[in-house]
Amino acid sequence: MGPDLERYRVEPGAPAQLGERSTDETPGANGEEGRQWFAADIQALDELQERLYAEREQSLLVVLQAMDGAGKDSTIRSVFGPLDSLGVAAHSFKRPTEEEMAHDFLWRVHSRVPGKGYIAVFNRSHYEDVLVVRVHNLAPPDAVEARYEHILAFERLIAERGTRVVKFLLHVSKDYQLERMRKRLENPDKHWKFNPDDLKERARWDDYMRAFEIAIERTSTKEAPWYVIPSEKRWYRDLVVGRIIRQTLERMNPQYPPPTFDPAEYTVDSLT
Repeated sequence: MGPDLERYRVEPGAPAQLGERSTDETPGANGEEGRQWFAADIQALDELQERLYAEREQSLLVVLQAMDGAGKDSTIRSVFGPLDSLGVAAHSFKRPTEEEMAHDFLWRVHSRVPGKGYIAVFNRSHYEDVLVVRVHNLAPPDAVEARYEHILAFERLIAERGTRVVKFLLHVSKDYQLERMRKRLENPDKHWKFNPDDLKERARWDDYMRAFEIAIERTSTKEAPWYVIPSEKRWYRDLVVGRIIRQTLERMNPQYPPPTFDPAEYTVDSLT
């Protein structure tokens, strides 16, 4: 029961067609049952994450990309906040530092790839280097083109080492973003989230949509798929993202390791 998750997956080589994808649909669920399903999914995720941590043989990398105001932070809080913080880490990638600029563009993300047993969430990611960089012409076109192949090789490398990769574009409309910006200005407690520079980026909306389409079309693979999630209804966004993560972990099927001792040799009464 619930949403058809495959409708949001971009198959390898398929066009992303962001302009034709809904940003506010909720097929297969309503708010009340959706929240109930989400609660059950979080409970299942909690156990799956514990098994992953105990097994220490695999890991999961979740990539979140979006225009400003789409809800990356709140998605992380809703889906991953209830899980054990010992096994989950969120990393936010802002404008590169001077040290990061002195290295190749993958250097700063590679060290944040989760080790065995862990889940890592990237709030923005290595994809900024084919999104912002492309839109603002911060690198020669041939250098940007080469980066798609570098990204594919990077994700293939970590997949071969046991890290499953799942990538999400939280999809919203330009009008929805404007409303989110207005609400930030209306609420003094949210002024810290308003950045006037976001208005400049908003003026390049069409350029960003095209950059997202190119990145998704070039890098959605079987090992590291892209999902385009309608994100204007928060409960539905959380439900779909959470359920995809749950299904991913279920396919990974982590197992509790066998004990390193013989449990038959011990009883509750024998412990002192």
